Amino acid sequence: MSLTPEQRTLRAKANAHKRWASEDPKANAIRGQRGLRAKFEREAREKWPGLPEDVIQRRADHAYKSHMLTLALKSSKARARKAAESSGGDRDDSS
Repeated sequence: MSLTPEQRTLRAKANAHKRWASEDPKANAIRGQRGLRAKFEREAREKWPGLPEDVIQRRADHAYKSHMLTLALKSSKARARKAAESSGGDRDDSS
């Protein structure tokens, strides 16, 4: 039997709540951030082989910060778009 999109969403939400009922979200967040930072370090080493470790770390740190700020910008735009839609669409705020 095939599930409707709404049923799949409900199933996914139920499974997420079941997971978070038995796991520590802080530990998962820490593990995820370590993995993301490791990805940027790996990419820096692949792109610039032979650089000193401190330079690799600095470049990876900047790549991580750039990634996080890009996500923050996208989130900000999405919130602004949602606020504009819920307030009746286009408004002229220039006056």
